[in-house]
Amino acid sequence: MPLPSVYDFKPRFQRLLHPVSDWLAKKRVTANMVTYSALFGSMLVGAGIAIFGPRSIRVLLVLPVWLLIRMALNAIDGMMAREYKMVSNFGFVLNEAGDVLSDVFLYLPLAFLAKDALLPVYVFCIGAILTEFCGIIPKTLGFGRRYDGPMGKSDRAFWIGLLSIVASVYPMTIIWWKYVFIVMALMEIVTCIKRINNGLKEESR
Repeated sequence: MPLPSVYDFKPRFQRLLHPVSDWLAKKRVTANMVTYSALFGSMLVGAGIAIFGPRSIRVLLVLPVWLLIRMALNAIDGMMAREYKMVSNFGFVLNEAGDVLSDVFLYLPLAFLAKDALLPVYVFCIGAILTEFCGIIPKTLGFGRRYDGPMGKSDRAFWIGLLSIVASVYPMTIIWWKYVFIVMALMEIVTCIKRINNGLKEESR
C-alpha cells in the first residue's frame, strides 16, 4: 500500500501557479533566480526565528507562511525550467542544494525554542538531508528522481508549519516537541528506505 504524501497534490498546485510562472518568464526572470529567492528567504526567516523566537513564540507564525511561499517558489522554478528551456546542470545542482540548505536554515533554529528537543531537532535535520540524498541516488544510476513520502520536503513543510501554528497559539505544547520530532525522524527513515527501494525497482523494469 503506497504511503500518502503532500507531494501528491503538486500537479494541482502547479496548475494554480502556472500564470505566475508565465508572468515571471515574460519579465525575464530565470528559474535560477527563483531558486535563489527561495534559499535567501529561508536564510532570513531561519535567522529571524533563531534571534526572536526565544523572546516571543509568536514569531513562529512567520514559518508556515514562508513555507507555503517557498513551496510555491519551488514549484515555479521547476515549471519555468521545463517550459522555457532553462534546464541546466547548474540549475539542477542549485535546486537540490538549495532545498537541503533551506531545510536546515528553517528547521535547525527550532532547537532554540525547545532545549529538551535539541537532539531530536538535529536528528530531524540530518534526516531531511538524507531523504533528499536518497531521492537523488536513483537519478545518478540513470533512473528517475524519487519524491516518495511519507516525510519528503513537502511533508516536512506541512507538519512543521502545523506544529508552528499550534505552538504559537498554545506555547505549552512545545514540551511535546521532542516526541514529535522523534516520530518525524523515524518517518524520514521510512522515506529513505522507500525512495531507495522504489528507485532500484526501476532497474528491473
